[in-house]
Amino acid sequence: MQQLFPKTIFFLTLLSSLTQLSLMAQGIRGTVKGDSGEALAYASVYIRNIGDGIPTNQQGEYEYKLSPGAYDVVVQFMGYASQVKTVEIKDAWVTLDFVLEQQTYALQEVTINSKAEDPALTVMRKAISKAKYHRLQVDEYSMMVYLKGTGQLTNAPFFIKKELEKEGLKLNEAYTTESVSEITFRQPNTVEERVISIRTNGDNNQTSPAPYIVSSFYEEKINEAISPLAPSAFAYYRFRFEGSFIENGYTINKIRVTPRSRGERVFEGFIFIIEDHWAIHSLDLKTSLLGFDIAVRQLYTEVATHVWMPTTHTYVFGGKFFGFAGEYKYIASARDHKVKLNPDLIVETKIIDEKIEEAPEINISLDKNLSALDQMAQSEELSRKDFRKLVNAYEKEATKERDNVEVISERNYKIDSLAKKRDLSYWDSIRPVKLTDAELKGYQRDDSLAVVEAAKLSEDDSIAQRAKRKFKPGEILTGGRYFFGKGRSAGFKTNFTKFSFNTVEGYKVGLGGFYRIQKSEKMADSVTYYNRSWNFEPELRYGFSSNQLYSVMDIRRSVNKGRPGYTLGLRGGSYIFQYNGDNPINEQVNALYSLFFRQNYMKLYEQDFATLYFAHRVSDAFTYRSNLTYADRRTLENNSDFSFYNRPERTYTSNIPNNLEADDPAFENHRAMIWNNTIRWRPGLKYRIRNGRKIPIYETAPVINLGYTKGIRHGYEGNQPDFDLVELGLEHFFNFGVSGKLDFNVRAGSFLNSNQVYFQDFMHFGGNRTIFANMGVASNYRFLDYYQYSTQSEYFSGIVHYQFRKFLLTQLPMLRFSGLRENIFFNYLKTANSPHYWEVGYSLDNLFRIFRLEMGAGFENDSYKRGGVRFGIASFININ
Repeated sequence: MQQLFPKTIFFLTLLSSLTQLSLMAQGIRGTVKGDSGEALAYASVYIRNIGDGIPTNQQGEYEYKLSPGAYDVVVQFMGYASQVKTVEIKDAWVTLDFVLEQQTYALQEVTINSKAEDPALTVMRKAISKAKYHRLQVDEYSMMVYLKGTGQLTNAPFFIKKELEKEGLKLNEAYTTESVSEITFRQPNTVEERVISIRTNGDNNQTSPAPYIVSSFYEEKINEAISPLAPSAFAYYRFRFEGSFIENGYTINKIRVTPRSRGERVFEGFIFIIEDHWAIHSLDLKTSLLGFDIAVRQLYTEVATHVWMPTTHTYVFGGKFFGFAGEYKYIASARDHKVKLNPDLIVETKIIDEKIEEAPEINISLDKNLSALDQMAQSEELSRKDFRKLVNAYEKEATKERDNVEVISERNYKIDSLAKKRDLSYWDSIRPVKLTDAELKGYQRDDSLAVVEAAKLSEDDSIAQRAKRKFKPGEILTGGRYFFGKGRSAGFKTNFTKFSFNTVEGYKVGLGGFYRIQKSEKMADSVTYYNRSWNFEPELRYGFSSNQLYSVMDIRRSVNKGRPGYTLGLRGGSYIFQYNGDNPINEQVNALYSLFFRQNYMKLYEQDFATLYFAHRVSDAFTYRSNLTYADRRTLENNSDFSFYNRPERTYTSNIPNNLEADDPAFENHRAMIWNNTIRWRPGLKYRIRNGRKIPIYETAPVINLGYTKGIRHGYEGNQPDFDLVELGLEHFFNFGVSGKLDFNVRAGSFLNSNQVYFQDFMHFGGNRTIFANMGVASNYRFLDYYQYSTQSEYFSGIVHYQFRKFLLTQLPMLRFSGLRENIFFNYLKTANSPHYWEVGYSLDNLFRIFRLEMGAGFENDSYKRGGVRFGIASFININ
């Protein structure tokens, strides 16, 4: 009953508000134009008396319903002088047109001498020193946000245009998404969004303005781009004073922002700073990411005394990609701000720029007896450095008082039950920005398509039946999944990749499938899911030259309560494997090299085996895995000499790998019992929370791997492994902003006991002898032989990769804007019996936005071993 009462009040209030809105038949409407007659799209129309406003549409038109009374209407547009008009509303609409004059700027007089500096420098130094203050000064705020996103594909390759039209996607037609949401923000980084209404002709009626609206230029980065107000901004930008003007009694400074090195993830354009308060008034900036242009415009309004927040946002994304071209524009209008100030940061301190002004002589770092808050309260003026130091100290003190310091952001997203059921009259009454003709046509076109998409997601069997897939024979090769209800499903894996060639089997085919029984229930907290599943995965392969059929079955039980959980499984059969269980060479790549170049890099053995395995994810930061394998292992010989490359100077090599340490007994047939254990730990892992679910941010913590493998002697009288192997590894990266990124992967290990080690149990390293680069820039060597340095002794391996923003070719801005990156890498390997093996190389990354081209060489001690070119996928693309 207690929960029902507030809900009833809410719906009655909402119904009352909508009723009053429908009865109001008066307000203001009109156009906003520049003094040259041009329509000013997305100008801000702000009613000062009620602290609310709307933007104009693309034609500069606006319409706002008001109850009878007198109002002060303020119109703003970047680059134009704001204008205020007073209007009295009675019982009819009032036409109120605005013609804005281009802003005139007053330039400060600067004495030209060797010590003179641009006034923009002191403006930006003070603004940067107060950036964190402005980010922390509002403890909590809420607002209503209207968001409209409109995108269109403007070009596509000629050979695919017809296919796109068959799928309902036409060139130069608008695809629009609209939403009205109530967004609440609480320090330090909690965002709650309640979607009141959604209307879209996009995928699935899901749109959220929160990521755009709550992004702040007072942060150091905005989607990985360096903010002009970041502490390190002077290392990335040059600033130039363009003049100032007076608005509502405040002096506004116009500052041109120019990157010291143009390219991705740095902004260029203008930022307007309010004198004395050093807050943002507005901004007009652009950047690029992976060759796509991104433009952002924000207009701020004083929503509380000396508190300015953006009320109009415009984001434009555009670019070209392999013959495709398009643009997507977001327009967001924030209104009805409710602001709760941080009581600790109400009193403003005068900021002194010690480079040009006389600063008070105090040393903040020496006063340990007072809190940062007390020191700020006692200081009427501070140097910009001391002020920033105190605000940083205050933030650290506040962080220590938080309960969940490992949570760096929290997002809660709820959709009102009526959000997707609003009719056209509702949207016409609440929409602050009128739709264009193209957007209206887009809605009419896609309303019918939305019915089909909804059917795919419906939990109603009668509706979902419309979207059920029928069996298609081609899916035996391409993969497909079929549902039978009650959590049961079956299907085929991607089997066309199992067609290949190797010298042991000759041409081979494979077939894999699965049967799954899955149950999922919400737990008592209504957020965590209790998932249980049984998985049965059989697989077959047949070699036409070896005339051998292999089969394997994997049966596993998985149980997860939220993120933590465990998997227990049994896998066994008679199958064929690479000596390096990490499968360093792809089947299709090996087939290509064998058939066209007569080079057989893949080395195989067979085994009859059974493996019992267990994996326990204790938490997102800690996982333990263990498996016990019993196997009868046998060496194999080549059974096929076929190749399209028939020159006599090249022959296939033996299926027994070449190795510095292995003798003939290492390749004898044997029976093995192997116990393997690994621990994977991410110390200091951070999280984000989404609708109550805790989601790990893996890139915030290094990965520490600890492994122990034991070859166990057992009752069988014959050849048996007998060894103990331990290994410690560390993987991580350091992101230096737009300057670069360092990835590294180091590991070391030793066979504590090596009484009998067969080649399958040697420590193998990720080699590569083909032109194709492996996924992961810090995962494998580029030119290392697959098995030459495999070892049964101690070893050390290090792979280091550094990506530059600007290096050699990327000195040219046009290449940086295309998304091109330059990298260097250095890899090192040493075992007890090997020479010092090292690689060095250079690569061009993000070629055409998806490729990577590497060039380098490998050396043994001081002698050149081999080198060449490697071609792969761009490093930013992660494929598991």
